[in-house]
Amino acid sequence: MKAPHEFSRRILLCVTGLSPQIVTETLYALAHAQPAFIPTEVHLVTTLEGARLAKAALLHPDGGQFHALLSDYPQLGRPRFDEANIHVIAGPDGAALADIRTPAENACAADAITAVMARLTQDEDAALHVSIAGGRKTMGFYLGYAFSLYARPQDRLSHVLVSAPFESHPEFFFPPANPKRLTTRDNRHIDTAEALVTLAEIPVVLLRHGLPQGLREGRAGYIETVSALNASFGPPRLEIDLAARQARCGGRVLELKPALLAWLAFWAQTALDGRPMRTWRDIDPAEFLRPYARVVGRDAVAFEAAQRRLKDGMEKEFFEQNNSKLESALKAALGPAAAPYLLARAGRKPHTQRGLALPAEAIALI
Repeated sequence: MKAPHEFSRRILLCVTGLSPQIVTETLYALAHAQPAFIPTEVHLVTTLEGARLAKAALLHPDGGQFHALLSDYPQLGRPRFDEANIHVIAGPDGAALADIRTPAENACAADAITAVMARLTQDEDAALHVSIAGGRKTMGFYLGYAFSLYARPQDRLSHVLVSAPFESHPEFFFPPANPKRLTTRDNRHIDTAEALVTLAEIPVVLLRHGLPQGLREGRAGYIETVSALNASFGPPRLEIDLAARQARCGGRVLELKPALLAWLAFWAQTALDGRPMRTWRDIDPAEFLRPYARVVGRDAVAFEAAQRRLKDGMEKEFFEQNNSKLESALKAALGPAAAPYLLARAGRKPHTQRGLALPAEAIALI
């Protein structure tokens, strides 16, 4: 596998609040690392006030420190970083958040950070370096956790370390090529040549493989994503409510078409009856048509079409197609957590049997 610095698209992602210095300090440290990681683009997740400070301190044409950093250290090239790459967190009402104080605002921050992380990690040809050094503590936590959920092997997580007394000094953004003298709050003079800026890389457990495809693509917020992953670690439990047209696996609701819901209900019933492993030859079509009738209700056209197709008995093609479609739907919805709910195999062709391996006590069918 390629090292992070060998990818053609290299992304630095940060969260910031009132200290936009985090961006330039991290860029400086990345440029001086061994091997160096030179971003091709920079993304920032922040509040409305954080965005204002970042634009003024980093991107302003008159003295913007991002431009000054690139001028002092040409090895950084020209990574793309402009207002379009500053992602401002929206509050519960949809308006940009000035700050993050309430539980509802924290939830919005978690969702915004998760969405950006999910989107940037969709590109398999990109490597991310993610910094949790800036912003409120909850923002750093959410970004670190989102990294654990979505990061790939080529991605890295770090915290930038700046030596005292330069840490949090309002005028220090990076060690300039030509050292400068700064004044501390107690009127001491300090020399930027003495500043040390390094990165502490943070190893984390990568959980991306445990996320369903839909969540990996960012089609859920932070709470839903974490809940789905937690469900995959719990004991398997299949619950089917035919009247409500709903199935739940480990507490997670599945979106299944009526025929697949009825097909899953058929297999659940055979497991509850104590004979889960079946071949297509020993299945009475009525075993499927009964739950299907309950699911489709008054849709007589759909039911009569299935009834006509199976009037001479269960078809091998019908059996295999529904098994395949059900497996695909479960994997798409649950990812690796689908394993306990997939149909097991037993025996050899042409007498291969299929069926749910779940114990009866783990199944509820109403």
